[in-house]
Amino acid sequence: MNIVISGLGIIGGSFARALKKYTDHYIIGINRSPGPLEEALSCGAIDEIGNETSISNADMIILGTFPEAAVNFVEKHASLIPEGCIVIDSAGIKTEICPALTGLAKKYGFQFVGVHPMAGKEQNGFAASDADLFCGASCIIIPGDAETESVETVATLAEKIGFGRIVFSTPEEHDRMIAFTSQLPHVIACAYVMSPVCKKHKGFSAGSYRDVSRVAHINEKLWAELFIENKKPLIDEIDIMTENLIRIKDAIEKGDRSELEALLAKSRIIKEELGE
Repeated sequence: MNIVISGLGIIGGSFARALKKYTDHYIIGINRSPGPLEEALSCGAIDEIGNETSISNADMIILGTFPEAAVNFVEKHASLIPEGCIVIDSAGIKTEICPALTGLAKKYGFQFVGVHPMAGKEQNGFAASDADLFCGASCIIIPGDAETESVETVATLAEKIGFGRIVFSTPEEHDRMIAFTSQLPHVIACAYVMSPVCKKHKGFSAGSYRDVSRVAHINEKLWAELFIENKKPLIDEIDIMTENLIRIKDAIEKGDRSELEALLAKSRIIKEELGE
């Protein structure tokens, strides 16, 4: 296939590198700034730098940009996308992006399949991309109204570039689960390192500090967009977290050892039941 990748950050760049390493597809890069394109071309992550003609000849388009930018890109180029071309996004939220791109797909005749690679790093940009970033990771696929053959093509491609598990979902289920598994941990990490004590942690911290604070190294523009576009599920999870923190705080404040032990035991049992 001729595969156009729009946006060569860590995710788009990793798709390019993985596709070149594990498949024989022809990879074309499009990016807002020229630096990542030149770097990707020089290291062999893409076969050429693309233009509007590339879009017209694409068999697949991978959107490696922020959600709003992904929709804008398709809106701008929809008339150029060939009928039957498979367009996939890689955004971390779906209830905002999937209806918009599904509507454009119906209007212009291409196939849209929602995708969320559950992989990443604290670093950003093409320099952080990795051909093996997706190895063993989950790939969430939102089939929507796409034809079965197109969905199967995406799933097969995901397996070829290393994804260890394919999970099919709806936009609503995806965003509800991602609010808990991905977005809430980022909220917690950011709130955690805002403590004035954080700047003095060296010499007093080990694994616990690293585990909780790791994802506070955040791309604030991307995550602010993701948080706001997934407002309701994320606020629900923050409310639950706040309630649980208050219960633990109250038990500590009252010196209620029995209640505190019960709360801590509950969390331990949940983890043990999950086999983690």
